[in-house]
Amino acid sequence: MLIWARMTAALERQDDLLATLARLVFAAVLLGYFWASGLTKIGDGLFSPSAGAYAQIFPRQLEAAGYDFGRLGGFATLVVLAGTWAELLLPLLIVLGLATRLAALGMIGFIMVQSLTDIYGHGAAAGAWFDRASDGLIADQRALWFMLLLVLVLKGGGPLSFDQLLGRLWLPRAE
Repeated sequence: MLIWARMTAALERQDDLLATLARLVFAAVLLGYFWASGLTKIGDGLFSPSAGAYAQIFPRQLEAAGYDFGRLGGFATLVVLAGTWAELLLPLLIVLGLATRLAALGMIGFIMVQSLTDIYGHGAAAGAWFDRASDGLIADQRALWFMLLLVLVLKGGGPLSFDQLLGRLWLPRAE
């Protein structure tokens, strides 16, 4: 039993590896997804959302407004712009390991709103946990995304991150 305790104690000290691998997996699996989606929301510039942005974020409201974006108002435009910027900036911050915990927390909030919009705005099936099907687009897939991001909220960006680099530059050195 002592050998097992030593082996597992060594594994428990691998927080840095866990944080770095979580960022790597995020980059490999989700960065392209979020960037492709975010880029579809940019119209003539960063302050001009595309028509598709309104359709993606406010599908029912846009339909009720006769697909006239101007009738949605300034608040809708601000929400669309904030969502677009979040979809582009937060994943980039995570991959760079810059403000990692805050960016991961922001992504969790973003994915919650995205999931609710998919379910209630677009009528996507939410799926269910414990149903023996592991391919539910919302319930199963996004639960895994949450867990990956939760690792980053709890552990930070790891040793190969701008968070660590800036921490070394700004924090006073112990003598």
